[in-house]
Amino acid sequence: MNGHSSARRQAGFTLLEMLVVLVIAGLLVSLASLQLTRNPRTDLNEEAQRLALLFESAGDEAQVRARPISWQPLDGGFRFDIRTEDGWRPLRDDLLRQRRWEGGVTGVSIHFLDSDKTVSRLVFGTEAIDAPMEITLFSAVGRVTIVGSGNGRYQVR
Repeated sequence: MNGHSSARRQAGFTLLEMLVVLVIAGLLVSLASLQLTRNPRTDLNEEAQRLALLFESAGDEAQVRARPISWQPLDGGFRFDIRTEDGWRPLRDDLLRQRRWEGGVTGVSIHFLDSDKTVSRLVFGTEAIDAPMEITLFSAVGRVTIVGSGNGRYQVR
């Protein structure tokens, strides 16, 4: 009987052990797939929120430095410039440095609400009051609009 019971123990895994291993493997696979499939609309909205906060910071910075700061979209990204005696110069600080687009942004439209024309850059002046504007970010999944009310605050819609 001793020989027969030792052969049985070496035969393989029990059904309970196999089920535990399969449940753990299933959980790991489902967690990995959740991390890989983000909603592209969420990415676009997060990029718009990030940009709205940068606009508020740029307006505050223009007032503190007593120099206009501009925002300009570029191919694949955007940058902030500061007005000097020689013209516009790129800002090189950590917050308002040149950046690449995230969230799948493929295009930008800047529109002032009191005018029919579009412009290629926003200028944040040294005053707290500015013209109301809309900045629309376009991507393959849709678009999102950042609305500036003219008081230095921006909302994503």
